[in-house]
Amino acid sequence: MSMVLKFRGSALPKVPVPPLKQTLDLYLRCVQHLVKDEHFQKTKAIVEKFGAPEGTGEFLQKKLLERRDKTTNWVYDYWLEDMYLNNRLALPVNSSPVMVFPKQTFSDHKDALRFAARLIAGALQYKALIDTRALPVDYARGQLAGTPLCMEQYYRLFTSYRLPGLKRDTLKVQTNAASSEAEHIIVACKNQFFVLDVVAKNKQLNEMEILSQLEKIVKMAENAEERLPPFGVLTSDGRTEWAQARDVLIKDPTNRKSLEVIESCLFVVCLDEPSGLEPSDTNRALLMLHGGGREKNGANRWYDKPMQFVVGMDGVCGVVCEHSPFEGIVLVQFSISPLVLQSVTTSPSKLTRSSSIADLPPPRRLLWKCNSHIQGLLAASTGRLQRLVNNLDMDAYKFKFYGKEFIKKQKMSPDAFIQVALQLAFYRCNGRLVSTYESASIRRFQEGRVDNIRSATPEALAFVKSMTDEKAIFTAITGMAIDNHLLGLREIAKELNMGKPEIFSDETYVKSNQFILSTSQVPTTLEMFCCYGPVVPNGYGACYNPQADHIIFCVSSFRESTETSSAVFVKALEEGLLEIRDLCNRSSAAASKLADSGQGASQPRKTGK
Repeated sequence: MSMVLKFRGSALPKVPVPPLKQTLDLYLRCVQHLVKDEHFQKTKAIVEKFGAPEGTGEFLQKKLLERRDKTTNWVYDYWLEDMYLNNRLALPVNSSPVMVFPKQTFSDHKDALRFAARLIAGALQYKALIDTRALPVDYARGQLAGTPLCMEQYYRLFTSYRLPGLKRDTLKVQTNAASSEAEHIIVACKNQFFVLDVVAKNKQLNEMEILSQLEKIVKMAENAEERLPPFGVLTSDGRTEWAQARDVLIKDPTNRKSLEVIESCLFVVCLDEPSGLEPSDTNRALLMLHGGGREKNGANRWYDKPMQFVVGMDGVCGVVCEHSPFEGIVLVQFSISPLVLQSVTTSPSKLTRSSSIADLPPPRRLLWKCNSHIQGLLAASTGRLQRLVNNLDMDAYKFKFYGKEFIKKQKMSPDAFIQVALQLAFYRCNGRLVSTYESASIRRFQEGRVDNIRSATPEALAFVKSMTDEKAIFTAITGMAIDNHLLGLREIAKELNMGKPEIFSDETYVKSNQFILSTSQVPTTLEMFCCYGPVVPNGYGACYNPQADHIIFCVSSFRESTETSSAVFVKALEEGLLEIRDLCNRSSAAASKLADSGQGASQPRKTGK
């Protein structure tokens, strides 16, 4: 237990502030090959002026170092607002990643509800580990292996809620005491929302009791006379639109009470109707990301809550994650923990009936008051969600020719290897490289989240001269990458009412922060996979999961962009991976031949005696 507490906070180092000159030099190196020479020369002059002795950069650097001394993590609030809370785009597709569970085979509705009950029971047990601070500490793997990692993100799994705002959202995190008192989850079924109390008479419900309550909810949802409009669809809208709609809703006390109950729940469970689609990896990914829109389960969600378990009656299951409280790896660790894992890897067991079930208070349907104005808001949100559904172009692809074991035999990092393949695929499709985002965890520091490995390096452009840039990865995970540092300098200038320094209004800086290729490695031990949408209208989202003998890719883009096509990108990616393999094999064969010939030359010559 002491180990668990030890690495929650002060025992870990603070995120460093990199030297100013180092960041500015790295910035110029990162952008030089991505912009035209005349733009670069202008940018270089601006950067040199910013970094001049006793100039603006040095002044802001000094203020940033002072901020580091006064705070636990100097970049956390800046980063959270810039990455998530200021973003006005809708959460589904644009922001919320999903974990797609292995396809389930349910014999009937009861089977699906048993699965859901087991999932809920496992999640509650996992929460108990968090509440008692009994969750084992995570340690870094790969570079810096064995370093303890900050566990703060886990403590937000069940306690946080993203509240929409007109200009900026708020991440609400309950205190530990309030979190322990939260004793209900929300179940969505047929676009209706129900409160399921998971504690009755000071005792947590067991799996059989949860199943009994779920059966009651399904029966209540089937009552067409009591069915209410699909209010969950409002949470799928742009953040400003949803904030405006919420302001209308809370004028009525019934709506205000329902919102309060949802906003204080532990998590949401979405019991989805069969989609009617072939349960391919691609279709399951799409259904997890947006529910299939108005004709399917698009309104059977509440996107502001960070943990939404989806259990489809057709076996399409997974987790939808509101991203602002925690990173994807925390969601993975939760999903593959034995408490949750047993739900997704074994068929639901036949449960013995509990004598206490009859005493349980029934679940409650959340009530909503609607008028013509609210009806109009619901219709508008539904229309915008449908456009998002129609726009998303997803290709979940399993590369079966080799996996990370082959890459390791080449004495290369699987992540760096795949990043180069992604750069090659983009270059093949577009004849250029672009600013690329690859998330790098900085959890070795207090309250550390992520920084960016800018993997579109000059070496990647030269490609045949270099297969990897391990140095860039090490720079990022040790807190020495450029993106958070530049963000901090920009934001502290804003706080000091200095006006925006020219370096941050320069066309190159703006362009370098439009990540046309947004990538992330999310490895799992099971055949589950993660996916998300692009972060810009003309971009790609590329999530990958390297396994021993294959690699799972989820490539997304928008159909409205004439510059992108997920299928074309995937084809180029496969061709590139096969060509890199052939290059590695030729290189290995040549090295072996050279070694053999060298060995032959060193053999003593026979004399015939």
